[in-house]
Amino acid sequence: QVQLVESGGGLVQPGGSLRLSCTASGSIFMIVAMGWYRQAPGKEREMVATINNGGAVNYADSVKGRFTVSRDRTKNTVYLSTDSLKPEDTAVYYCNVYAVMTGPPYRHDAFWGQGTQVTVSS
Repeated sequence: QVQLVESGGGLVQPGGSLRLSCTASGSIFMIVAMGWYRQAPGKEREMVATINNGGAVNYADSVKGRFTVSRDRTKNTVYLSTDSLKPEDTAVYYCNVYAVMTGPPYRHDAFWGQGTQVTVSS
């Protein structure tokens, strides 16, 4: 299995910044992709940003130019730098990792973190 530990959420004023981090550990052979999703009250979970093994990144339109996803391969850690935060960014942010586990049989699966609350309010 793979375990994810997230940190960095909190309360911030509009226009402020936060940096989220997520570290993966466990029976990891290779991480294929890492990313962040969020879920606001009453809404479905949505993709925020992803980064794959080749370094290609993908962002939701709503966060382009404000959020930056990055990855430290040596630490199995993914970061989300958030700038110019808006009240509509308020949500629980979840880390997601798609990994190949040690083997054989080298099973692959997606894993979720426990979530970290980001609240943007004055």
